[in-house]
Amino acid sequence: NISAFHQAQMPNEVRVETQPGVVCVQRPVAIQRVGLYIPGGTAPLFSTVLMLAVPAKVAGCAELVLCTPCGKDGKVASAVLYAASVCGVDRIFKIGGAQAVAAMAYGTETVPAVDKIFGPGNRYVTKAKEIVSRKVAIDMPAGPSEVEVIADETANPKFVAADLLSQAEHGVDSQVVLVTTSEKLLEEVEYEVQHQLSRLPRWQIAEKSLENSKLILVKDMEEAIAMTNEYAPEH
Repeated sequence: NISAFHQAQMPNEVRVETQPGVVCVQRPVAIQRVGLYIPGGTAPLFSTVLMLAVPAKVAGCAELVLCTPCGKDGKVASAVLYAASVCGVDRIFKIGGAQAVAAMAYGTETVPAVDKIFGPGNRYVTKAKEIVSRKVAIDMPAGPSEVEVIADETANPKFVAADLLSQAEHGVDSQVVLVTTSEKLLEEVEYEVQHQLSRLPRWQIAEKSLENSKLILVKDMEEAIAMTNEYAPEH
């Protein structure tokens, strides 16, 4: 699914003869070496491996370098290693935090310097990416996870609840928000969130982040959009 979506985004070469004998060309060229940062603080985010490595492969990046922290046992989570293997990651380093970002940005005796760094992390990783962006390109400064779902009466409350919980379980500093024009949907989503929460392995983290979260009823979609622009969520 990820591959199919990104294949559809592949840019085409633009070639225009602006006047006889004068040809202007815009040619998309893949980044040669990309650095992928995979957080490993409270859970092995193998989904992040897929979301970063698959587009890199589709784009035609020549080398994929992955950094991720290891656990207390000194090992990288098997799910992360397997996802990296499936996606064709070339090199994996057991480094986490700001030091991993620095290693990929400047290079070390063992870690090669990359052309662009991708991937989320905690506040230290985010700050490190901001600092090294003077030296190497980064995707974006990604802070604590937040998601807002805009929905009307046609939405499936089970899907909405699942979307909210998928971000709520990222960390206790995450925030999730539903903005809806339907009071009935709001009540159904509230029920579904509690129902699905009880089945999550990381329910304690999600429950904590839900304390900072909101279900908001608005009068129409125009107000929903105004609310969204004011909140400016990450997702």
